[in-house]
Amino acid sequence: MTIQILHYEFLGPIKLAEWGPPMDEVIFVILAREKDTFNVIYVQQTEKTNKNDFFTKNDKFKCWLTRAGSKENLYLSIYLMPNSDKKDRQRIVTKTISHYKPICNMED
Repeated sequence: MTIQILHYEFLGPIKLAEWGPPMDEVIFVILAREKDTFNVIYVQQTEKTNKNDFFTKNDKFKCWLTRAGSKENLYLSIYLMPNSDKKDRQRIVTKTISHYKPICNMED
């Protein structure tokens, strides 16, 4: 399954609890599900996710829970960018944040 964010095809959404490492060079989007709608609440990029608690240890995890209401409503979508550098990934993250204004990115 895929979801279109801007003009990029992201994998997912899948329940955050169903995610399993590792992933290299990705942009990830945290979504809060409300009935049949997914709301973008956080966007970030990373070079590597190699630990099972990668997302739950994120500084914004508490914000995600607050916005989603529960872990059951937290979903993940990823955009794979193999062999990319941080600057390339960050450019897409910045565009996505500018367009969607995800609440957990805005609290910085």
